Amino acid sequence: MIDGPVWALGAMSGTSLDGVDAALLRTDGERVLEFGRSDYREYSGPERAVLRAALGKWPGADLDAAARVVQHAHEVLLAEFPEAGIVGFHGQTLAHDPKGRGTHQLGCGAALARALNRPVVWDFRSADVRLGGEGAPLAPFYHFALARKLGLKRPLALLNLGGVGNLTWIDPAKSAPEEDGALLAFDTGPANAPLDDLMQARRGQRQDEGGRLAAKGTVAEGALERLMAAHFFDRMPPKSLDRGDFAFLSDLVAELSDADAAATLTAAVAASVMRGMEHCPVPPERVLVTGGGRHNPVMMKMLAAALDCPVAPVEAAGLDGDMLEAQAFAFLAVRVARGLPTSAPGTTGVRAAVGGGTISRPE
Repeated sequence: MIDGPVWALGAMSGTSLDGVDAALLRTDGERVLEFGRSDYREYSGPERAVLRAALGKWPGADLDAAARVVQHAHEVLLAEFPEAGIVGFHGQTLAHDPKGRGTHQLGCGAALARALNRPVVWDFRSADVRLGGEGAPLAPFYHFALARKLGLKRPLALLNLGGVGNLTWIDPAKSAPEEDGALLAFDTGPANAPLDDLMQARRGQRQDEGGRLAAKGTVAEGALERLMAAHFFDRMPPKSLDRGDFAFLSDLVAELSDADAAATLTAAVAASVMRGMEHCPVPPERVLVTGGGRHNPVMMKMLAAALDCPVAPVEAAGLDGDMLEAQAFAFLAVRVARGLPTSAPGTTGVRAAVGGGTISRPE
């Protein structure tokens, strides 16, 4: 379907439920050739409430209102990029249970293709899950291409702090992302979701802006120890999480003051990543952080104190941490169109390298 470089448009709506990111990327599915423009469409308060009510639900439930929110937001935003030759549409993850019911991303790529009048690649995760993989994370193949574009030679880690944390360990000396030893990727544990939920429930705020509340609090070490005793942290990667898998964190901090609860949930992110780093084949030379968590100076300070290597936002390497996941799905869309794999045993635990994604054309 695609022979050479093309301008691809990727869209991402994450588990933080803040809105939709869209970014253009010129790529052949193997190399990152040029970064294009990007934009963001924030969910309104009522839209966010509809999506939050749909979290954890599977096909067959009444999801009409949530589906309308997802489709409308994407159609409005992505229509602003007429230069894109192909679109990568992730949809909105509502539930993720790869060893049970599977994975559920809300959104219809066929309807989006008709609305935008161009090919749309979607349903990126299902094929991986069917073949025994975790279905997540999917950005590591793009992370590998970024490391090659930056000319890096030594192993590094890219840490995404969205609703859930996930880590990609990269050896850019390998020739391809599916090569054995090129990548190791896995979810590390809770990231912004428990903290955001706390702020919404206790203060009616979307997040701990600038980490200001956590900065006033004291970490409850007992709650942190109980979290780190969870079986998830003993499992070998690859492994993945649903947004709600650490819902018990709210019980662990229920009796704490707002500030102490925020400090404890922020420290939980750093503690989870520190445990995850134990799985890296060799220590990374540095950790580059993307996702909303990098904007929280308290969270970044705790990470720097917990890890044995330099920690910096991806902007330190000239990348855009707000749009990196959207770019990833632009990159993956081109890989799907070219019949290239999008995940491998080292990234999702799938039995063999596999290309996921469904291609819908406007007709």
